Amino acid sequence: MTLHRVVVTGLAAITPIGNDLASSWTNLVAGVSGAGPITRFDAAAFDTRFACEVKNFDEKPYVAAKLAKRLDRFTIFAVSAAMMLMEDAGWKIPPEEAADVAVIIGCGLGGLETLEATHTKLLAQGPSRVSPFFIPTMIANMAAGQVSIAVGAKGPNLCTTSACASGQHGIGCAYTDIKLGRSTAAICGGVESTITPLAVGGFNALKALSTRNDEPQKASRPFDADRDGFVIGEGCGLLLLESLEHAKARGARIYAEVAGYGASGDAFHMTAPPEDGEGMALAMRAALREAGMAPEELVHINAHGTSTALNDACETMAIKTVLGGHAKNVILTANKSMIGHCLGAAGGIESAMSVKTIAEGIIPPTINLDNQDPACDLDCTPNAARKVAVPNVLCNSFGFGGTNACMLYKAYAE
Repeated sequence: MTLHRVVVTGLAAITPIGNDLASSWTNLVAGVSGAGPITRFDAAAFDTRFACEVKNFDEKPYVAAKLAKRLDRFTIFAVSAAMMLMEDAGWKIPPEEAADVAVIIGCGLGGLETLEATHTKLLAQGPSRVSPFFIPTMIANMAAGQVSIAVGAKGPNLCTTSACASGQHGIGCAYTDIKLGRSTAAICGGVESTITPLAVGGFNALKALSTRNDEPQKASRPFDADRDGFVIGEGCGLLLLESLEHAKARGARIYAEVAGYGASGDAFHMTAPPEDGEGMALAMRAALREAGMAPEELVHINAHGTSTALNDACETMAIKTVLGGHAKNVILTANKSMIGHCLGAAGGIESAMSVKTIAEGIIPPTINLDNQDPACDLDCTPNAARKVAVPNVLCNSFGFGGTNACMLYKAYAE
């Protein structure tokens, strides 16, 4: 079997700090927070009354008005981002290649907004008022399905659902398919839009969300001693992956190469990682091993960095376990300090930003890192971006159920 090199030839993002990749990247580097009062519903009775919402997004250039009425917000994000992605990649799928192009988009919860609204209507007006579009609007794989329709991709079409690692697993599966020759290209990443009463109420019940209601923009503070939980976010991040042969044949611009993918399970607890971060370490090691990269060669880590007490400390411990003394030399950042925790979209958005970091030679900051936790004592790029050559970056995603996924990207070289 021939193993193919896999490269990144397109990027797209819709985030709480920008409605496209360019504005999201500019604001990420500038340290702009996307947090603010919740506008998607009346949150007055909730312990947490703020979130990182996507703001004033206009889907009309990407999604027809009639179709948009039949799509949940998460699918609108995915289709819109896919159209941006193909434009960024400068590619339209030729019909004769359609069966070789996969769409693998992770999503943690799917159309929760549609589910809640339909359940309310059911209780108030009875079953006859349930829309025939309810099920196809709500299901989590509809993002991948609608993207495939929009771009004409007829290869493998699926949704990876693994909580907050969903987007990263989607990229990992797409990378594996191309590496093995099952596909020549793939639209992949993650999407989520669940800033809803049930989601916020549920995460509040878990004591997982920050309740810093008087200072929303200072609430997401990964690795800081005063962190008190994550800030829920939403959005979409997509990558176009291609085999190197396919990318070169069409004259594509290459952002970076996918060097390795690692995945693991904690086999420990439904919501908490083990204190030593063993599962996280297993996934990081696997990505390095697949890349044939020694730990001391790693330069940068885009951390999962949720701003929860347990996760940040466990991730730090796992990094030290994998890298040993070199951990002190690696530069970390936590995009969630600005975009919040976008759940199933996190790995997609953060992978897109990791690739941008390689392409631009700038590591975005971890904002609100004012009083660094002694248990999180690595170089976390506090509060100001750093201009430095970034030949490689490990992007981490970990989720409930003890699910872990890591992608390793590197600068492309012939």
